[in-house]
Amino acid sequence: MLKHNPSSQFSKLFLVGGLSLFLLASCKKDSTNEPVIPGNGDPAQFETPFTGVPNTSDIVMYEINERAFSSSGTLAGIQPRLDSIKSLGVNVIWLMPVYPIGAVKSVNSPYSVKDYKAVNPEFGNLDDLRNLVREAHKRNMAVILDWVANHTSWDNDWIKNKNWYTQDGNGNIISPAGTNWQDVADLNYNNSEMRLAMIKAMKYWILTSNVDGYRCDAADFVPFMFWKQAIDSLRQIPNHKLIMLAEGARSDHFTAGFNLNFSWNFLNTSKDVFANKVSATAFYQTHFDEYSFVPAGCEKLRFTSNHDICAWDDTPLGLFGGIPASMSAFAVTAFMGGVPLIYNGQEVGCPVKLPYFSKSPIDWTLNPDMMMEYKWLMSVRSRHAAVHSGTLSYYPDESIVAFRRKLDADEVVVFANTRSSNQTIVTPSELLTTSWKNSFTGYTGQLTDSITLGAYGFLILEK
Repeated sequence: MLKHNPSSQFSKLFLVGGLSLFLLASCKKDSTNEPVIPGNGDPAQFETPFTGVPNTSDIVMYEINERAFSSSGTLAGIQPRLDSIKSLGVNVIWLMPVYPIGAVKSVNSPYSVKDYKAVNPEFGNLDDLRNLVREAHKRNMAVILDWVANHTSWDNDWIKNKNWYTQDGNGNIISPAGTNWQDVADLNYNNSEMRLAMIKAMKYWILTSNVDGYRCDAADFVPFMFWKQAIDSLRQIPNHKLIMLAEGARSDHFTAGFNLNFSWNFLNTSKDVFANKVSATAFYQTHFDEYSFVPAGCEKLRFTSNHDICAWDDTPLGLFGGIPASMSAFAVTAFMGGVPLIYNGQEVGCPVKLPYFSKSPIDWTLNPDMMMEYKWLMSVRSRHAAVHSGTLSYYPDESIVAFRRKLDADEVVVFANTRSSNQTIVTPSELLTTSWKNSFTGYTGQLTDSITLGAYGFLILEK
């Protein structure tokens, strides 16, 4: 079952888009923005909120599929590799859904949530989650949970409230329209009681496990006014700086209060350029088109893999044509703009598609040289504010991606060959007038009139 096919992301918009006026009126009387106190049904704050949550433009995110990450497939099994994750420059960990999975019509998908306020026994218990969050915080990494707001399992207790769910003309609860997600029941955002219960559940984990926000699944399927109502409420929780990531592409996610949303278009451009030999200039059009809708302080999440891509499409090695091509694609993705995401296993070139309906442990002994290359790339990125928030200029070429990021005196230039043969680019004249440091070799000097890169080779220059 394809849980998230990007091409079907907008199938429910026609169903929810007309709810905005209703929600605008009903949100005013929901009173969800009251202070968070146990007397209101909210749990007490567990431990001290984390003070090291990075600014949005400084985030480097790492996604964990619990069933693939360790041989035990548990939350406790993640802890031994926290230092390895940190060594990649990561400061935010995204955990795929940790909640119990429904048994009715089940395909064992973690996106079929049976209980929004419990930990899946397969992964451990609340103490295991708390310990993992605590250990991540010690390493100055924030933790966000995957949140599934669009639907529940068929045996979630909420199903007793039939009006909390979308129904057909005969009064039968339905799965999300336009999808093949038969293991889940579609929630009805016309219902104010359901919306309040959802917000309460989202507060629960921030308070009881001290997490730092959410990656919100299928966010395009959920009405704007709910996200606005929910995020406004969550941001009133005292002493928490929250990261809110929308799995979707709607521009109104930022208006609702999300910090980031998904950059599916950039991934599709990467595949077109590397695998289908589309002109490398396509990257610049995609980048500027996407950022034309992003307000200051917000970002796009950029990636060459995630759980859906790796499970249903292919690994980065398969998508781009091997290890060198996958590294070149990642260099472009991580340096051109936005927030980079690393999906567990891609840093060691995991050659198999990783399911998330079942266990398939990653072999962490693979490709140690590739792991070192990821560390090097991310260390270069981390020491240059220009990559995070500088201006972008580019040098058009059919085969080589060439661009410059600049913030005051801080500058980084990237050249990346998107082809399986040697390619040469004329060196832009403005780069010839100064000395540059080769980030890989450490050599500093002036550039020659042209630059030749081997198959899928890339060059990073810095000042």
